[in-house]
Amino acid sequence: MAEHTSSSITIEATPAEVMAVIADFDRYSEWTGEVKQAEVLERDEEGRASKVRLVLDAGAIKDDHTLNYSWPRANVVQWSLDKSQMLRQLDGSYSLEPAEGGKHTKVTYQLTVDVKIPMLGMIKRKAEKVIIDRALDGLKKRVESGTAS
Repeated sequence: MAEHTSSSITIEATPAEVMAVIADFDRYSEWTGEVKQAEVLERDEEGRASKVRLVLDAGAIKDDHTLNYSWPRANVVQWSLDKSQMLRQLDGSYSLEPAEGGKHTKVTYQLTVDVKIPMLGMIKRKAEKVIIDRALDGLKKRVESGTAS
């Protein structure tokens, strides 16, 4: 059974500013260390990405896969694996909470990864942690640098 890994970071920006960067898949390779390429394949009725192809290189986990995205609330985005060469499961979410009167945002990233090939749970969790930490650090730098958009 797959276990999830999660981590949080506080970013000096509003939830809307943070979500704008998260939702801009065309620029993911500029700030996420592991995502080398991202392509929006489908959009929902509000114009948000609903299916995205990603080329991932996270050390132990390298893959070309497609994820289904949903946007259940204004400050939440979730995804689940549609198809993959190497992965059995890749489910995750970003949840944003206003902090310090809305001038900052607490971002929580949750991720569950399961691979088709045998791999020690410890190695999978380490890969999840690396993906999460690099993504949160990259997101913080991207948003706070003002280069988003």
